[in-house]
Amino acid sequence: MFGLSELAIILLVVIAVIAVRKGPELTRTAGKSARILKAEARAAKAGGPEPQVIQGEVLRPGTAAETEQSHGTR
Repeated sequence: MFGLSELAIILLVVIAVIAVRKGPELTRTAGKSARILKAEARAAKAGGPEPQVIQGEVLRPGTAAETEQSHGTR
């Protein structure tokens, strides 16, 4: 049948094929997560009010988006 080295090569090929298909999606997700983490770290370091994170964007308290939400226009 197959030896250990042949199985290892087949496994590497399968991993490479999966990585090519899912790679861009995983990279995009990792970038969004890094942005959110940086924003939270900056907010914690500044000690000010907590920012809202919406779809990878940071909205500081008192911005236009928060004003729209309080008036119900969104």
